[in-house]
Amino acid sequence: MLELTSSPEPVAPVLPRSIAGTTRFVRYAFMPNRLHFCGGDDNRAIFDYALAAVREPPLDAMLRKFAGAMPYLTLIARSNGIADPFDDRVVEAYWIGNELLDRVAMGDLYGSLRERYSKQLSPKLMELVAAKAPAGALPHHSFHVFDVWRNADRLSGDVLGTLDNCRVAWGKVLRVEGGELVVERAPVALRAGRLVLEPAREERVLRQVDGRGFADAAQPGDWVALHWGWVCDVLTDRQRANLERFTRVHLALANQTI
Repeated sequence: MLELTSSPEPVAPVLPRSIAGTTRFVRYAFMPNRLHFCGGDDNRAIFDYALAAVREPPLDAMLRKFAGAMPYLTLIARSNGIADPFDDRVVEAYWIGNELLDRVAMGDLYGSLRERYSKQLSPKLMELVAAKAPAGALPHHSFHVFDVWRNADRLSGDVLGTLDNCRVAWGKVLRVEGGELVVERAPVALRAGRLVLEPAREERVLRQVDGRGFADAAQPGDWVALHWGWVCDVLTDRQRANLERFTRVHLALANQTI
């Protein structure tokens, strides 16, 4: 008599890097785009594409409107011999951080910054920003926020709050409450004229819009990525460590000229 055994649990298919990359990009770019800080007027469309994990030429065209991120993605891809700037490894490098950043030559980042901003910044300010490349800056989102964006856009109002919201942060999930999570997150503060990470405190963040989001699997104890109060993704231990590492590197560089 045959012995019946239960079928193994289904394993989620691994997405091709090209599709996983555009999906990851939208997870992180969705909220600042929704708030009209970057990208085009395609917020609902890119959200739907990412939720469906589909990549088509119209989506590529929409994502190339993110003028702040695209040069960094292109630089990371080219420096690593990767043809697609939306390859998942490249997108992860920019938003979270990984080994691809270490393969970007200092001179290439320096040249890219001067090419992009030499007409926008005064010579003195341009050199201050570009000099962060030989000082150790890498094409990571935290560098763009703390040094490039802060100077190029001449932020006003609640500058500290803007920097803290715009950088991608990591938070530990305490509770799941409907379309929100309660997390512990370390905010950026200004202490004695220096940007520092304060001790983590409890915050409420959004994980769904109209009942849909990218972190439905998040549970208490998980680490999640946060951008403008939005839960982008559940982080692995490696990703959380990389995100903290590169954030601290670029906080230190920003403090040299704050």
